Amino acid sequence: MEDLLPELCDQFPELVQVVEPMFGNFGGKETFGGEIVTIKAFEDNSLVREQVAQAGEGKVLVVDGGGSMRRAMLGDMLAEKAEKNGWEGIIIYGCIRDVNAIGGLALGVQALGTHPMKTEKRGLGDLNVSVTFGGVTFNPGEFVYADNNGVLVSPKALELS
Repeated sequence: MEDLLPELCDQFPELVQVVEPMFGNFGGKETFGGEIVTIKAFEDNSLVREQVAQAGEGKVLVVDGGGSMRRAMLGDMLAEKAEKNGWEGIIIYGCIRDVNAIGGLALGVQALGTHPMKTEKRGLGDLNVSVTFGGVTFNPGEFVYADNNGVLVSPKALELS
């Protein structure tokens, strides 16, 4: 299952939407997918902290960080909590930090880049709202799949036949 996305695109071209290439793969789990849970927050990861503390089996956290390259929306402590609580992965339209530690976790993590500065915790942001970046809208309850080829969204769960 190393090249999942090309196979899904070949088998379900009418269903999938491919996100514009922009993400790097930082997690120890290079191929991941699941039901979308969204967060929209700019340079404040308070909601990320709350969500990774919840059970995340079969789910992927999609964080619209506004594309900020000035703060990291995810670090090793929150990534470890996400792994412990069964999250499949986290996709961040923004930055992460602690990349060496995150690379050793059984968690999928894709982001625009890295930045060593953490965010402020002001409790700001929206949970489970539709977010749009990379030419695709991520709706809570739909599905996202990611690997080294990119990221794609589907309105329903996909399985290769």
